[in-house]
Amino acid sequence: MSAEPFLREIGGGVCAARGVTASAVTAGIKKSGRPDMTLLCFDPPAQSAGVFTRNKVCAAPVLLCRERVGKGPLRAILINSGNANACTGKQGLQDARRLTQSLAKHLGCPPAQVVMSSTGLIGQPLPVGLMERALGRLVRSLAPGKGREAATAIMTTDTRSKEAAVEIELPGGGSVRLGGMTKGAGMIAPNMATMLAYLTTDAAVSSRVLLSALRKAADLSFNCVTVDGDTSTNDTVIFAATGASGVRIPGGKALGRFRAGLGRVCRELALAILRDGEGVTKVVEIRIKGAASPADAKRAGRTVAESLLVKTAFFGGLPNWGRIFAAAGRSGAKIAPERMSLRIGGVPVVRAGAPVEHWEAPLAPVLKRPEFTVELHLGAGRAEGTVWTTDLSYEYVKINADYRT
Repeated sequence: MSAEPFLREIGGGVCAARGVTASAVTAGIKKSGRPDMTLLCFDPPAQSAGVFTRNKVCAAPVLLCRERVGKGPLRAILINSGNANACTGKQGLQDARRLTQSLAKHLGCPPAQVVMSSTGLIGQPLPVGLMERALGRLVRSLAPGKGREAATAIMTTDTRSKEAAVEIELPGGGSVRLGGMTKGAGMIAPNMATMLAYLTTDAAVSSRVLLSALRKAADLSFNCVTVDGDTSTNDTVIFAATGASGVRIPGGKALGRFRAGLGRVCRELALAILRDGEGVTKVVEIRIKGAASPADAKRAGRTVAESLLVKTAFFGGLPNWGRIFAAAGRSGAKIAPERMSLRIGGVPVVRAGAPVEHWEAPLAPVLKRPEFTVELHLGAGRAEGTVWTTDLSYEYVKINADYRT
């Protein structure tokens, strides 16, 4: 997973960090009978930071998280799948408060140290009584080795759990661990994070440093992936630091390595979402070069990545590069058409605004690969940016024609 010599891939996912325990149970929220409630617990209580959906229609648990994350010690995160608790009015927030208060009693901590996330159907009230009856089982079954179980229980239309973790060697000796889990397969085009993601570390780090590092890492990972162009009502990323390693991150090179480890885990989790995207058969890196500014690079990349014509061409293996140029041209980014160039999977397709001779034959096998890179030069400057996207298949339509949100 890592090319940096100071990063080592490890197992454990969200429980890789010392001081983190997890559990998962089936409460009965999902009709399928699969696990649907997860608990992450931090001992000692963690410093925390979070980034949340910018959708103006946001779910009750997001409102509760905004009140509590980063405002004091964090003891636990309660997560349910199968019900988003979104568009549920005042009752939705009351239900979230009630559940976190009940969990706090089980844990013997103040309610302000407990937060909650939900994912699933929108517009349905939480089955609070059912969920409260499951809290005791969640607390009793907490254990440090249950990262995979936790990652599985937060799934909705996902087909597999998504985890990543690294150990970070620090200058002068010592190491810390950083891990995470995420879920998401559709409604992925976040303006800050992804569907749900939870990151943990055993480093001793302040909430202020966590938030700064998280914002940058999310902007270069979760904010750079798109499956369908829709931003969820429940998007949440929470980063918790237990300090259980006893190792502080003072700044300088140590902080640089810590940020690199966080960036690596976030990127792996973000790409795992794409690879498990609803109906996805191909994952494509859109690499923009020659932009007038980083904002223009991101603007052009996202427009290409979210174009339905481009995505369906990827699915069909069509060498219709004109769709890529057309998307870039309407993005609002500055471009110089006579200087634009395009390479797909390393194959030169367009140079100086005109097609290269005999480009189609070498491109055909590239478009059949499950993953490849599109490199588009706008000819307007030196800025660069990257967005990751997927194709759009018949299966995506079938899934979302049948799945109520």
